[in-house]
Amino acid sequence: MSLTVDEDDDIVFVERCLGGDPAAFRPLVERYQRVLFTVAARMLGDGDEAADAAQNAFVHAYQKLQSFDHGHKFFSWLYRILVNECLNVRRSRRFLEPLDPGLATREDPYRDAEQAELRASVQSALLRLPPAYREVVVLRHYAGLSYLEIAEALGVPEKTVKSRLYSARQRLGEDLLAWRNTS
Repeated sequence: MSLTVDEDDDIVFVERCLGGDPAAFRPLVERYQRVLFTVAARMLGDGDEAADAAQNAFVHAYQKLQSFDHGHKFFSWLYRILVNECLNVRRSRRFLEPLDPGLATREDPYRDAEQAELRASVQSALLRLPPAYREVVVLRHYAGLSYLEIAEALGVPEKTVKSRLYSARQRLGEDLLAWRNTS
């Protein structure tokens, strides 16, 4: 999924909202809801929390729309709101991990359990990365953004994105190799 959208459209919708047309915010939600949910899901590791975080990010963006700087990309501004929301959720959450209720209904429980364990290990390794590394991995591999789009969203040079992504992949590889050797 790529975010190659006409940034001028975003500005038009923002201006219409600020001019008194609250319905003009809807196209912005429709354009970015999927990528925000995907990013939040990978940052938080929980679909319900991710849906809440994405929704809260849109609410906060709407409430603070007058503070949006038209010199920047709307998605970059919205993304920062989402990241802050995810950080707030992580700070306030309790650490309980329920078992997947679907495990008992599968045809090959051993294989399914192994796959679930691998997914959990990948998610756990991702959550152990420093936030700057986790962001680039999530945006590149789960949200499908290009290096340039990630750089714009994070407000860093494209070289920094590539460097962080390389380092993050190295850490993930080492972490997951250690997991595999202990399994």
